[in-house]
Amino acid sequence: MNSPAIATKAKNNHVRKPDGTWSFQLSRDEWSHLKLTDSSGLDYLDVAVIPLFPISASKQWVSIVSSDGEEIACIDSMQGLSESNIALLQEELSLREFVPIIQKVISVSGITEPCEWFVETNHGPTSFVLKTEEDVRRISAKAVNITDANGIRFRVEDMKQLDKRSRAFVEWYV
Repeated sequence: MNSPAIATKAKNNHVRKPDGTWSFQLSRDEWSHLKLTDSSGLDYLDVAVIPLFPISASKQWVSIVSSDGEEIACIDSMQGLSESNIALLQEELSLREFVPIIQKVISVSGITEPCEWFVETNHGPTSFVLKTEEDVRRISAKAVNITDANGIRFRVEDMKQLDKRSRAFVEWYV
């Protein structure tokens, strides 16, 4: 019995059929690493799923990259993928993109940067240091991203859902 070959190059015509439908299968190996098998039976071990637009379109334009950094597939939409492929892609995206949601600003240590913010998030209370006002960015009419001194992103998904005091702290910067 022949075992499938292992890919050394990511350039592959066997991930999509001529009619445009996807023809690969995602699975997990024995170490729970993501594996892509193309329609010819070629396995790409330990692939990475990278959102190309993680803020504006986190479920669209996803790249699947081989362990050596070569792009295997660029998926503009998950529509048309099998349910199992969608589930694995979404699982990988959620692991890659951990962004605590700020639900309340308890206090801010001062009105000049750097300052320490004490917040309640969807993962519990925490604090972080805001280095500069440029680290607070409006990403839509409702949403704001805040990047702390360590590069960790926090998000306010809807400014109108914050209490008046919390909203005042965030609005000071946007």
